[in-house]
Amino acid sequence: MAQQDNIQHANETYAGFVGMVKWGTIVSVIATVVVVLLISG
Repeated sequence: MAQQDNIQHANETYAGFVGMVKWGTIVSVIATVVVVLLISG
């Protein structure tokens, strides 16, 4: 039973990590576009 709880906790941790990577990528792309527009303008 303890192993099932451990797997559930690992899945929650992984889901949180994937969410952070997804939002981090989106924010990085937006920041890059803003910087490129500032440089070219």
